Amino acid sequence: MSLNSDSALINAIAESMLASTSDIIKTVPRVVESQREIFFEIGCYIYRTSFAVMELQTTENPPENAREILESLSRSINEAKDLVSGCRRRSFVEEDGSLPSDDSNIRSTISQLEEVIKRAGEILRSIPSSTFIDNEYSEMAVRSIASEMQNAQFKVLQKEEAAEEQVTEEAQREPIESSDLYPTKADFSTNDSQVLDTKLPQLIQFLRRPTSSISRNQGLKNHRSISTASFPDMAIEPLYETFCCPLTKQVMEDPVTIQSGVTFERKAITKWFQDEFESSPEAVCPVTALKLTNTSLRPNVALRTTIEEWKERNEAAKIKVCRAALSLASTASMAVEAVRNLQQICTRNPFNKMQVCNAGILPLLDNFLSHKDRDVRIAVLEFLVDLAEEDDGKARYFDPYPSKSLLWFPPYLQEMIAKTVDLSAVVRLLSSGHQVIKHQALLLLLELARLEAMSERIGSITGSILMLIKLKYSHSLDSFASERANEILMSLGRLPENVKQMAENGFLEPLINQLSEGPEEVQIEMASYLGEISLGHESQKTYVADRASPVLIRMVHNGNALTRRAAFKALAQISSYHPNANTLTEAGILHIMVEEMFTRRIYNEPMDSKNEAAAILANILEAGVELQNLKVNSYGHKLTSDYVVYNIIHMLNNSTPEELNINLIRIILCLADSPNSMATIVSVVKKQSEVSYNLIELINNPHEELGVSAIKLLIKLSPYMGHTVIERLCKTRGLPENLILDETAGTTARTTERQALSALFLAKLPHKNLTLNLALVGLVPRILDSINQIQSSGTRSSRHSSAYLEGLVGVLVRFTSTLYEPQMLFLARTHNFTSVFTQLLLTKTSNDEVQRLSAFGLENLSAESVNLSKPPKTKKPTSLGKSFSMRNFLSFGSSNKRRAPLCPVHRGVCSSQDTFCLVDANAVERLLTCLDHENAKVVDAALSAICTLLDDRVDIESSIAMLIGKNAVKQILHVVTEHGSEALRHKCFWFLERFLESGADSSVGDISMDRSLPAIVISAFHHGDGNTRQMAEKILGHLNRVPNYGTTHFTM
Repeated sequence: MSLNSDSALINAIAESMLASTSDIIKTVPRVVESQREIFFEIGCYIYRTSFAVMELQTTENPPENAREILESLSRSINEAKDLVSGCRRRSFVEEDGSLPSDDSNIRSTISQLEEVIKRAGEILRSIPSSTFIDNEYSEMAVRSIASEMQNAQFKVLQKEEAAEEQVTEEAQREPIESSDLYPTKADFSTNDSQVLDTKLPQLIQFLRRPTSSISRNQGLKNHRSISTASFPDMAIEPLYETFCCPLTKQVMEDPVTIQSGVTFERKAITKWFQDEFESSPEAVCPVTALKLTNTSLRPNVALRTTIEEWKERNEAAKIKVCRAALSLASTASMAVEAVRNLQQICTRNPFNKMQVCNAGILPLLDNFLSHKDRDVRIAVLEFLVDLAEEDDGKARYFDPYPSKSLLWFPPYLQEMIAKTVDLSAVVRLLSSGHQVIKHQALLLLLELARLEAMSERIGSITGSILMLIKLKYSHSLDSFASERANEILMSLGRLPENVKQMAENGFLEPLINQLSEGPEEVQIEMASYLGEISLGHESQKTYVADRASPVLIRMVHNGNALTRRAAFKALAQISSYHPNANTLTEAGILHIMVEEMFTRRIYNEPMDSKNEAAAILANILEAGVELQNLKVNSYGHKLTSDYVVYNIIHMLNNSTPEELNINLIRIILCLADSPNSMATIVSVVKKQSEVSYNLIELINNPHEELGVSAIKLLIKLSPYMGHTVIERLCKTRGLPENLILDETAGTTARTTERQALSALFLAKLPHKNLTLNLALVGLVPRILDSINQIQSSGTRSSRHSSAYLEGLVGVLVRFTSTLYEPQMLFLARTHNFTSVFTQLLLTKTSNDEVQRLSAFGLENLSAESVNLSKPPKTKKPTSLGKSFSMRNFLSFGSSNKRRAPLCPVHRGVCSSQDTFCLVDANAVERLLTCLDHENAKVVDAALSAICTLLDDRVDIESSIAMLIGKNAVKQILHVVTEHGSEALRHKCFWFLERFLESGADSSVGDISMDRSLPAIVISAFHHGDGNTRQMAEKILGHLNRVPNYGTTHFTM
């Protein structure tokens, strides 16, 4: 049987069912108090069947067994009604509300009701899918109701359980939020029953209407919403004809009544009158056609109120349907449609936003933020933005009920959204590749960030500020996202912690603005942050210097102790970046820092600013600013003046903190670059012996950085007062031995900066000072061990290894400068210095300076060879006793004695170990190889060593023959061509002149055939110094370029 052919019978059955349902709901509050929870749940199940009945009545494709389904449901509901009524009539409760121990009637009744509910669920399950046509949501809703009813179970509480339940319920009772029509576990109360009771008559009236009058298309126009798709015009009140304007056929917003007594929409009737007066002098009623004597409009307050209340009731029901749709949504389209309907509801009446939030929809929306479907995420984000946004940036006030007070709620809504929605998920959407999602996420964060509490939460989300900064700086790619991100950052910038995060992530403008414009406590906080954060990009560092320096300098000059401390900290950070030095100088920082160091006196303040000022001044000077014209006070004193130098050295000479001493030494090192300042520094240190003693004492200071700084300054002073430094160094306990006998020297430990500088310090002191050399004799084994260790592990084992090796080799070279001392000569022979320097010339660990020093050492040793080489005696020499032992350092020779042949160069018995002969040590080849070096200093040192083989005291012809055999002339000519220094050309010309003087054909031919040599020699002849000109003239004479006037000889 079709529902359309027997609608009267169907309506009668439905009306009877709803009446029975109403009776059940009214009876529930009067049953056993301890079991009322169960009966409320049973009432909820029965009430929910009403909506399945309405779906059957309104469907366009009813099943053939629709009448049988309704009759079966009716029988089940009537049976439930009888059982509940029986509970009311029978008294089977004790005074405390629990079940009697000997009566099981209530247990039986509840069991029977459970069977009734399950049977009703089976009936609903039997409704065929074809009934719902393409309405997926309605089918899902009915199937959900049926499944829950089929699985319903009700547990009867015993006396003890009832008492415990009651106590727990009273202790944890909270206000009950409005529930939707679906969950069976919702808490019910007597008020709930009244709500249901008021709804039932409306449903009965709805069911009494003809089916055609409740078509799905009614009031929907071209849009189908979930609410109407689920329950036609919702299981809600019908649209009354009086609600609609006769002209627009739409529900009226502002109903007004005219003289004829007919009510219209204000805008519509106003337009009617305007159009009517244009064509006719008299106005008539559009409905009655009666002539009107006036066109006054009288607001119909009663009807307007009625319409508003009708809308609110319907919209509240629609909100619950949408909530159910989101709970049951099995497809993306269902979720999107539900969210769009909620959005429309809230757009019509913003007060519905509160209803939506109170209905528990926000947690559902939160779940959909991570939905795989993009359209779902977009719809949810757009709706959340609508819920959170404010009109014109102001909180809204609404008056949904004229009789009630105004309600203010946007901040409350924003708080609810922030508490319910996972903001970290919203932040993750900022990196979405879909522009709409990104934009909506930004708009939501922008609305929430307007509240200070929300700003704190957003800023605390990991990566949120970094993502916003990235979007801010992507203006060329997405201007909308860039602008919104900037607005959010400005809102977040109200909180200092957020400002700090922004600065750490590269957005410094909020920090600088608050530093410049904020109150004193904010300035202190911002300056502290600026001193803590690490500025990354160079442009950021210069930007901070430009904007913040004037403010910070004023804070130092005029602020209290806390202000000054924070400002000093920030200025130290800014000045550590050397390109900022000029900016700080132009801002007047030097005057303030010098004043802090020399003249400011602090009595009541808890900090001493001298150290901070010295650190900042040292940073600026180390940047390489021009020192000569920098004035430091109003008296005209410049930074390089005696006034500054004396004051700094005076401060250093007194007992001061280690950090201050470090910074003072840094300043002195910078001032030493100025010749005038250096002269003053040397003069003061020489005159005040305690200054030099204090500097030397600082070498042994346990503070690593202070010791390093002191050594650097002593190295700087050595060329000007080296012998004075040596004198005081040797008078200091533990020195100079401790400079090399470091605990970690010669071990596998990494070389420290202090070790490297200590060795360099000893190497740079005057080499010919015998006192220092004798003091260092015992350190030679340790030095050789350390060299061996560095060569084994390589200089890459530590960034200071190369400098350490330079210092150690330089110390060995010292001993070759005083070979006239028997102890030095014995030391050089014992450790075979000739082999040591020869091997160091071309090893992979030797840098340019090591090669230069090794060549220099070989020059000193070779100069002594002619004195040590003696012709063999006719008698067999007697044994001199125990021969020198030869330690095996770096394979520095063999300890076995052998009979050496005569040396052709030195005309006597020679060896690399005893007479330091370069020929025997095979050092000549390595020295000639060094002539190809790019470093002119290495070339100069190697050439000087080779020139010792052409000294007047050696066999010149043999030496030249030996050098010709090693192709030395071509190497020298290459040096003349490649290097243009005066000193190097002087040595090369001397060398060539010796070869030309010897008349060796091969060497003369090589020299004469070189095309570039004549031009170079002629240039030297015209522009060189005196000796160079004479040698150039001599060479030109040998080349027949000028007259040859004689055989004047020049020595090196």
